[in-house]
Amino acid sequence: MILKIDNLIAETEDKKILDGINLSLERGEVHAIMGPNGSGKSTLSKVIAGHPEYIAKGSMSMEVDLKKRDLTSYSPDERAQLGVFLSFQHPVELPGVSNFTFLKAIFNSHLKKKGAPEMDALEFREHITPLLEELEIDDKFLERFVNQDFSGGEKKRNEALQMLLLKPKLVLLDEIDSGLDIDSLALVSKVVNSLRGETSFLIVTHYNRILDYVKPDFVHILIDGKIVKSGDHKLAEEVEKRGYNWL
Repeated sequence: MILKIDNLIAETEDKKILDGINLSLERGEVHAIMGPNGSGKSTLSKVIAGHPEYIAKGSMSMEVDLKKRDLTSYSPDERAQLGVFLSFQHPVELPGVSNFTFLKAIFNSHLKKKGAPEMDALEFREHITPLLEELEIDDKFLERFVNQDFSGGEKKRNEALQMLLLKPKLVLLDEIDSGLDIDSLALVSKVVNSLRGETSFLIVTHYNRILDYVKPDFVHILIDGKIVKSGDHKLAEEVEKRGYNWL
């Protein structure tokens, strides 16, 4: 089991947002989290990744190298080193930092963690070029500042590029389908499906659209900080037709 969450509660200073979440992800599974605005969907992914805005109570254990690790005892960067990857709903801009420099730095950080030799600039460019081609990204993309003046589709393709590069154990996709055109959605979904098997995914989404491309093993409906119903991909289709009021 990659991730096991028991009775997770998440609060800010003045508000409880998650109220007793129980969730288990096996290796290679895809779980979708759906729910109305303000239900706690994005909060769940942020809490798993270690966002400091939230006070988390309960248990979050992750299997790493056949050992269970209590995620609550790790900082966000340590969780990333363990293999947790959060794709942001609104990726931040890093003015003055080229995409090439950023991607090489995070990749070498993971190599160092594994005890593998780091790549120099030439080696890294050779390594990343096939990934750019897979995502139909121009090589000039690497010289642009991270997410600065990127379109919505470019930002999400950049997140997909990071996934291909790092091959995380657990990927949290926070509305990665937001603002994507059909072509970009198909490419991002292709990346998810290519990593499926070794990587587990938790997909936060409002719509059934991405789930037409990436069939989830489980769908969970989150309302008022609680999972009120779980099922297979047919549950997402039912929500698409009926909304959330019946729940």
